[in-house]
Amino acid sequence: MTELIAKTFQGLEPLLAQELTELGASDIQIGRRMVTFTGDKEMLYRANFCLRTAIRILKPIKRFKARSADDVYEAVKAVDWSEYLSPQTTFAVDSVVFSNEFRHSKFVAYKVKDAIADQFRERTGTRPNVSISNPDLRLHIHIAEYDATLALDSSGESLHRRGYRQETVAAPLNEVLAAGIIMMSGWHGQCDLLDPFCGSGTFCIEAALIARGIAPGVFRQGYAFEKWPDFDRELFERIYNDDSAEREFEHHIYGRDNDPKAVGIARRNVKAAGLTKDITIDIADFRETPLLPVPAAGETEVEQAQALPIIITNPPYGERISTPDILGLYKTIGQRLKREFSGGEAWILSLHEECFEQIGLRPSLKTPLYNGSLECELRKYVLFDGRLDEHRAAGGELKSDSERRQMAKRKPFKQRRERGAGDDEGARTHFRGRNERSFGSERHFDSDKPRRRFDRDERDFDGRERGGRGRDFGKKGKGADRKGFGDRPKRFAGDDRRARQEARRRFFGGEDDNKD
Repeated sequence: MTELIAKTFQGLEPLLAQELTELGASDIQIGRRMVTFTGDKEMLYRANFCLRTAIRILKPIKRFKARSADDVYEAVKAVDWSEYLSPQTTFAVDSVVFSNEFRHSKFVAYKVKDAIADQFRERTGTRPNVSISNPDLRLHIHIAEYDATLALDSSGESLHRRGYRQETVAAPLNEVLAAGIIMMSGWHGQCDLLDPFCGSGTFCIEAALIARGIAPGVFRQGYAFEKWPDFDRELFERIYNDDSAEREFEHHIYGRDNDPKAVGIARRNVKAAGLTKDITIDIADFRETPLLPVPAAGETEVEQAQALPIIITNPPYGERISTPDILGLYKTIGQRLKREFSGGEAWILSLHEECFEQIGLRPSLKTPLYNGSLECELRKYVLFDGRLDEHRAAGGELKSDSERRQMAKRKPFKQRRERGAGDDEGARTHFRGRNERSFGSERHFDSDKPRRRFDRDERDFDGRERGGRGRDFGKKGKGADRKGFGDRPKRFAGDDRRARQEARRRFFGGEDDNKD
């Protein structure tokens, strides 16, 4: 048994821990954007092949104190690299640094490379080469202040790159995030699913894979561990060919979009994934198309309610894609849900508070999530007829007991930054031990300055999650100041130039300057 690390997006850690539990991992510990666990070689292979909410799987090989560049060099050089490399093989070094001592992550990567190269030169007279595109061995070094961990990257390309995506739209949803949202909703194929803003079809495809129990790694072309000296091909082929978890899916998944190009891309992606039997993608404008099909003749209201799909969607919010009358679109979403989706459940991922306000419905659950570098919220809406007080008088509720507990524990991003990692239960660096703590992993959110460097694993749509500064989604309680979305100028309300003129008059007492 050896310690392993699974990295993920902020907010998906409990889901990843649950996946690892179901997979049979041991000593599971939740951290910030990661989950540590222990397992053997088979567990390492299965984690890469089966986990839906993991970005990559790392295998630590050395921990040490890094107070200077020489410390990094000497510690790395002390490793017997002949166990992992030969002069004929290639390697690449990925570095993540949160430290006052080391100001540039590439400098740390260069020190690791030099240490490995010098060890081989001294022992053999030659050295392995660095290959960025397709190395035989990928290394990952993480430094949080003085605590450093050197690990083998067993995944290679980010695990969100499933392999089924043939093309993409302008603002695609990351596959790991899509799978996490579906799992968060509790949907596993027990009813139909509808995504009325499907884009390239990510929600639909990930939902079908979950409903049918198909491992996300079945489409992948390869993993970094396949090039390790101790790679067990027979073991991995047995894992790859194990379809015992697959099952029949008795319902259907519907995707819609008003962009013909996006619909064409989604259909090609669905076909590449071999899921055309389970997914239907149509061209449809949400403003004009009925949300649900006309009920069958003779169908009772109870039967209609039981036949309702779950809605899971990521509508446009004007950040990466220009959408006319964005607030009007969200107002239409709320109206259509209220009129046509009584008794149903909708999960909506969006960015702006102004957009959520236009929906005009009270959510039963709010979960902050990152969509790439954008700090979004996922909101759950339970739809019902009439007024809320009437609904409650009839015995209906918006929140379950578990949702109340979850909302009570939810902390806005800004509160997380302000209180510091020392007060954050389970806060640690990405690679710390079970009971050790460090504010290094918090630095990603706590820094007073904009974070301008980020590691390969934290980027967005070319393979990586991207970190960012958090936003306060609002404090709870009567009379509390509500900060965050509402305190900054609304993107869609008013003229920017006029706002600047008002600000000038307010702060400097100047007159309007209408000159260009």
